[in-house]
Amino acid sequence: MAIQQLETAHSDEQMQACIDNCLEAAQVCEWCADASADDGEEMARCIRLCRDVADIASLHARFMARNSGYHDELGELCADLCEECAEECEQHDHDHCQACAEILPECAESCREMAAA
Repeated sequence: MAIQQLETAHSDEQMQACIDNCLEAAQVCEWCADASADDGEEMARCIRLCRDVADIASLHARFMARNSGYHDELGELCADLCEECAEECEQHDHDHCQACAEILPECAESCREMAAA
């Protein structure tokens, strides 16, 4: 229901795609951080980055949904964090890390496109 409301509130397909990408990134990063919690100290950086992405990506989605004048700056930060987190997760063989490494670059790209628009 919430997504349908967003779709009617924004006719801009690019913004809606970015919102969807941010929400997907937040979800996969929450999964990864939670799943990594039992893997010891070697996953600490992964967990921290995933938690940062989950927070920033969900905040960026909310800023876009309300057409905040600050979503451009937040989009740049979100893109940077997504790229850094993807690079970290790419180094781990866990399914949850590989899911992050796959999903986050697309989020970063759409956030950069929104920030440049």
